[in-house]
Amino acid sequence: MNKDLLGLKGVSRAAIGAILDRAAHYKKVIVSGKKKLTDCAGKSVFLLFYENSTRTSSSFDHAAKILGANSINLSVKNSSVNKGETLIDTGITLAAMGADIMVIRHQASGTPKLLADNVTSSVINAGDGSNEHPTQALLDMLTMRERFGRLKDLKIAIIGDVKHSRVARSNIWGLKTMGAEVTLCAPETLKPAGIEAFGVRVEDKIEDAARGADVIMALRMQLERQDSGLIPSVAEYSAFYGINKRVISLANKNAIVMHPGPVNRGVEIASEVMTMPECFIAGQVTNGLAVRMALIKILGNKEDIGL
Repeated sequence: MNKDLLGLKGVSRAAIGAILDRAAHYKKVIVSGKKKLTDCAGKSVFLLFYENSTRTSSSFDHAAKILGANSINLSVKNSSVNKGETLIDTGITLAAMGADIMVIRHQASGTPKLLADNVTSSVINAGDGSNEHPTQALLDMLTMRERFGRLKDLKIAIIGDVKHSRVARSNIWGLKTMGAEVTLCAPETLKPAGIEAFGVRVEDKIEDAARGADVIMALRMQLERQDSGLIPSVAEYSAFYGINKRVISLANKNAIVMHPGPVNRGVEIASEVMTMPECFIAGQVTNGLAVRMALIKILGNKEDIGL
């Protein structure tokens, strides 16, 4: 078995299904109001966030505590990293302290793998550069499966800054593995080089991407892209790629709108859409907690699900 979850590229349908099934179990626990379990009692989960994070870091922290694990949030700004300690040295030190799981977010792609290759602890990638963000894609898939009862043959339109999005990449790999049909839509300046290699449909116009879709997923527009000249203006981006009622009307009857958050209201999604019943963003947050509980339980207890 693989001791880590570094991304969804190459992860089997069976393994993804097992994670989602376990997450669905924990979703029921969360909804029931029970906030203290003993499933991972005595386990230690270290959080290493080298990039700012509120949703993902707090979700992992809360997930570990609900399961009864010890959650240690390493303040990187105040750690020995600022004294010149390397990531590998930090990992070896934490492993020596008995870390069962290390959850890492880093601005450099490939950093979680570097850590995983040098420690015996399990490593979970909480986002690395523009590479992958597997737990976000898993919670997205859990949300879709809850809504439609399946992932196979669902039509997913992913809209926005695909070039810089680790969320898009993990969703592409995971959804394709589960048999969904993925369409990407982005301005030319925000399409990654070699986008054809993703093996998905690519559209230039949001109308063509949204037409007949079951899920319309907006990606967060990192507003610094405007400063670097990749988009003419936020207003123009919103006019051509923002999700509004008109765009939703082109999708299938029971379609939903999703977003990894935080949302730039009026940019990726019109404010009026945020309060519509088709908007499932709040549900994604709850499902994120369930997915992270599932992964901590599976990896913390060294369960072999075929990763």
